[in-house]
Amino acid sequence: MKNVYQFKGLNILVLGLAKSGFAAAKLLHALGANVTVNDASPEEGNKEAAELGEKGVHVICGGHPSNLLEQGFDLIVKNPGIPYHNPVLVDAVRKNIPIWTEIELTYKISEAPIIAITGSNGKTTTTTLLYHMLNIGKKKPLIAGNIGKVSCAVAKKATSENTIVLEASSFQLMGTEQFKPKIAIWTNLYEAHLDYHGTVEDYAAAKSKVAANQTETDYLIYNADQPKLTSYVDAMAARKIPFSLKGRREEGISADETQIYWNGSPFISRSIIKLPGDHNLENILAATAAAILLGCDHEAIENVLSSFTGVRHRMQFVKELMGRKFYNDSKATNTLATKSALAAFNRPTILIAGGLDRGQSFEELRPYMNNVKVVVALGETADQFAEFASSCGISTVLQVESMQDAVRKAYSLTAEGDIVLLSPACASWDQYPNFEARGDEFINAVMAL
Repeated sequence: MKNVYQFKGLNILVLGLAKSGFAAAKLLHALGANVTVNDASPEEGNKEAAELGEKGVHVICGGHPSNLLEQGFDLIVKNPGIPYHNPVLVDAVRKNIPIWTEIELTYKISEAPIIAITGSNGKTTTTTLLYHMLNIGKKKPLIAGNIGKVSCAVAKKATSENTIVLEASSFQLMGTEQFKPKIAIWTNLYEAHLDYHGTVEDYAAAKSKVAANQTETDYLIYNADQPKLTSYVDAMAARKIPFSLKGRREEGISADETQIYWNGSPFISRSIIKLPGDHNLENILAATAAAILLGCDHEAIENVLSSFTGVRHRMQFVKELMGRKFYNDSKATNTLATKSALAAFNRPTILIAGGLDRGQSFEELRPYMNNVKVVVALGETADQFAEFASSCGISTVLQVESMQDAVRKAYSLTAEGDIVLLSPACASWDQYPNFEARGDEFINAVMAL
């Protein structure tokens, strides 16, 4: 960690505890700041609040007092999930108090260069692929950010010999000012999180902050097949590395039906790649480009691409049973992700789908249902999804109450060579605490067959 003195003596409010707030509060306290933590949850049973209190941090739990900012704060570090219409943040904007998320702290303290990955989809897969490439290539990577490891805690322990591979969400990026990764990756841009950002333009502007402070000595790897995304990239100062699935390009990284090319020269045969789907090929191109820029050898990259079968709950290959392959895509909490999953397979597919009813239409899935021979629907949207599947001409449509029943029924209707795919197109909160729990139950049901 760098010797950082800019926080010494500052009055800093950490808004929202959770993992990132806890780590940020401890770090800022250690750097000499006068830290106050405010969290909406009750103080009783809050171990993190108790630990911070023992260190001398002022902790306010049980709500957000209306007069909170009267204490005179110089800076707010907020939990990424807290929206900007929160009254405390509205008041902070009015008072011109800077509002950060903890990845800004990460940049301030990190001795290690940062590779930041963002995008509407594919962030976690790209981050994980790159981490494995660098790890096998002996580049001493550390994984951090939205993937589950608080980045400022990782940066605190990192040295100049490490590389931080950081998954960055729009929520995190929106709270940055000087954040500047050595390499930025922008996988794609689709409409998302409008309940948080308000408009597509504000969402895209938050994403674009991944490269906003980069200079010509930095790199920006981006999806050249998306005109909306490239319109933002054109204004960036970094050295641009495009990736594309539309055939060989003379610059950047690209792919045709058989090869991956680096600056127009064949680099790796697509025949070795285990991860299915064009959306995953985009992730592969982005991660491979970053690995090349970081000096990773060809053997390490090839090793990962020939063995990596997916991140847990994201098009994760689970098992092959009697010639039937099972895939867990529980992270597909919207139709966009399920479209990508269905497009990945040109084989008869039994689709398990449904979940929390957010009033969305499934209509944009229609062009991707051609290979689906059976739909097993569950959750709050079971009726709607079953009705939609029938309207697509799918003759076998079932509704079930549980994941175990869904898997058993799906398997009973398979033939050798079929795919059984959990890709719900809905959030999980009607039946599960999160998509991970839903995916784990699918995996357990498959293993029990």
